Amino acid sequence: MVATPPPPFLTDPSAPASPPAVRRSRPPVENSILFRILVQLLVIVGITATAVAAVDVAEPITSIYGAIPLSIAGSIWSYRQRRKRNIGFKFLIALGMLWALATFFMALANRSNDTRLVLAELLIQLQALHCFDLPRRKDLGYSIVIGLILMGVAANLSQTLRLAPFILVFLAIALPVMVLDYRSRLGLGEPAPRSPGNPGATVSPWQWPAELHPRRLGILLLVSGSLGLLIFAALPRLPGYQLRNYPVSTPLTDLPEFSNNQLIRNPAYRDSGEDPTDSDGDGVPDDPSAVRGGAGSPTTGPGELDQKYYYGFNTTINQNLRSSISQPMEPEVVMRVRSQGEGFWRVMAFDHYTGQGWDISRNDKTQTLVRSPYSYRFFIPRPDPLPKSREVVQTYTIVGDLPNLVPSLSQVRELYFPTTEIAVDSEGGIRAPMELTDGTTYTAISDVPFRDRTALGQTGSEYPPLIRDYYLALPPDPILQLKIRQTAEELLATSPKPLTSPYEKTLYLAQQIKQRYRVQPDLRFLGEGEDLVEAFLFKDGGGYPDHFSTVLTIMVRSLGIPARLVAGFAPGEFNPFTGLYLVRNTDAYVMTEVYFPNFGWFAFDPIPGHPLIPPSLEESFAFSTLKKLWLWVAGWLPSPVRGVFSTVFLWLTTLVTNALVGLVRLFSQGIVGAILGTIAVTALGFVGWLGWSSWSRWREQRRLARLEPVDRYYHQLLRCLDQQDLGKKATETPLEYQQRLASTQTCPPAVEGAIAAILTAYGNWRYGRLVTEGGVLDRHWHDIQQHYQRSLPQTLQNARQRSRRRPGL
Repeated sequence: MVATPPPPFLTDPSAPASPPAVRRSRPPVENSILFRILVQLLVIVGITATAVAAVDVAEPITSIYGAIPLSIAGSIWSYRQRRKRNIGFKFLIALGMLWALATFFMALANRSNDTRLVLAELLIQLQALHCFDLPRRKDLGYSIVIGLILMGVAANLSQTLRLAPFILVFLAIALPVMVLDYRSRLGLGEPAPRSPGNPGATVSPWQWPAELHPRRLGILLLVSGSLGLLIFAALPRLPGYQLRNYPVSTPLTDLPEFSNNQLIRNPAYRDSGEDPTDSDGDGVPDDPSAVRGGAGSPTTGPGELDQKYYYGFNTTINQNLRSSISQPMEPEVVMRVRSQGEGFWRVMAFDHYTGQGWDISRNDKTQTLVRSPYSYRFFIPRPDPLPKSREVVQTYTIVGDLPNLVPSLSQVRELYFPTTEIAVDSEGGIRAPMELTDGTTYTAISDVPFRDRTALGQTGSEYPPLIRDYYLALPPDPILQLKIRQTAEELLATSPKPLTSPYEKTLYLAQQIKQRYRVQPDLRFLGEGEDLVEAFLFKDGGGYPDHFSTVLTIMVRSLGIPARLVAGFAPGEFNPFTGLYLVRNTDAYVMTEVYFPNFGWFAFDPIPGHPLIPPSLEESFAFSTLKKLWLWVAGWLPSPVRGVFSTVFLWLTTLVTNALVGLVRLFSQGIVGAILGTIAVTALGFVGWLGWSSWSRWREQRRLARLEPVDRYYHQLLRCLDQQDLGKKATETPLEYQQRLASTQTCPPAVEGAIAAILTAYGNWRYGRLVTEGGVLDRHWHDIQQHYQRSLPQTLQNARQRSRRRPGL
């Protein structure tokens, strides 16, 4: 058999040889077991923190029970298989991720009320699957990022301080993880190359970095935590929600028909629910003394206050109820509020005074609202728009038991609520079809009016007919009306200046009632037909705290100023770490609301111990957390020190707040405002840079002045050479640096000798404690300065000459 000759181009020596096949190398694997364990712990802390925080919104994450053991098993598997390609197993992981994505979309359709938990569950599922494929440092980096995102989700969900230990543990683990990640990037954790002199060189996969000695790690953890708290407190809380998908609890669908929107279910009263003796359907039994189940207080006549539920939330409130103990109610947290601004969480209002309490005269005018089936949003009907207001978003999470009344700031525009129907009464109170129980979450958007005292003081007394008809009524006894009016005028006459405007009169009367009458803990019961206001002013010299607001309301009405009684909750206790207001049942009370033409209703608080004006939008809340933190610290300081620091603190916060508000307003004024705002920010940045540079130079001079002469000249020399692109490397000793400069021959011999002399003197002083005479070093430093001051203009001139010799220039 004759062999076939090869083609000519394979035997032609002049033909180009084909390049050898190069096998593509796989990325290096991560061998550090310690690094992998810490990353896995970091992820477990993030998953657990998210599950714990989800309990605060009554939506437990069940996937955690399988995610943690699955992620641990996946980490062990990925370490053992880190040198294999695992193509088939990666295909299974991809299928699992597609399944998680499909589950996410189904859950998103069923639980669109709060997508945060749905997204958190998707992230947890993806991380559990991702743990089965962690061969490289980059893959571990993805897990680190996922753990950080989960902690962010947990911080967004959390409403208590249960998250604080997880944050500390996460920080304590994250610090060594970052060090190990950086060492892996530099290759410091890889085995050393084998050589004849070092045949068994290797690095233990359990090696703990020397940079993280327990003492250093503790100091780093303390410094990082302290700086984090300081930055958290100083961050401005600017108004504005970037997302419009507000938190709402799981929709309530199995509810009875909302047939009686006039009913308020308050267990504090005997007639708080449906009653067969209620023939007219107004929520009040025909026989007020009827007792259903033996619980609650009567709506008329003497009775005892309920120890858990506030009596002021009902269609009819009885102010002839008394308490047999000093504390009328047992403190209990009923709701947590996240709000852009602090305020009075308004529940309901009353227009008709009964002589011993209040009721809503137009309760039968309550209107039922039905939302769209595709949205949780209700549009609340409001009166005419106010001249100046600010949008404030509030999210409420109920943690106790409340009546079927929806607390919110005044002037609600939109309400995101988990039922299909709500009701709004004639006084602006919002009612739900069921009682508010633990876990109920809803969001309200209010257009809260600004309280401008100057503008309110200039309003007239031209009131609409509807206002005059319902908010000027007095007790029917004409003699009592006259006595109340005379008392109000006598109090106004004590003012050092004449009071002409309704606003100033109301403000002054509230202050006088607060100062002249006392809270009576052991108050007697009112007799049958006895008037509360008359007993307060002319017999008892005071009463219960809520009685002060009733007296102010009737006294203001006697002067021809429309007023009503409003019930709600004080802001509560603000937690600067969670950003939430903790509201208790003992925070409930009533105030007086006064109507001002073209401005609406504004509240006044005559109760002793309360601020005369409730929290309003007169001030900015940008630095509210820092302010509250300062008030807590100031409580521990002596009065003189506290006064000085308070003045400085107030001045600084006012200055910064006004500057931020001014910039925001400037940027909101169209293109011209945006240009002017950019110029202002640039100018401020330039001034800040100049100040920082000057301060840095001054601080460096102060530092150098405290050094030994040889140490000072050495640091000045390093800075000078660094400006000439001859800087010293961090790994070089002074001797190695001197040898490198000598090999480059960039300086004249005299200057090179001066540099060598300073470097040698520093080395002798640093390592041998041999001190060189300061005068010698001063001459060497003078020669170096003279050389570089002369060489700089010459260098620029040479550069210009070289540019002229280039073609085309």
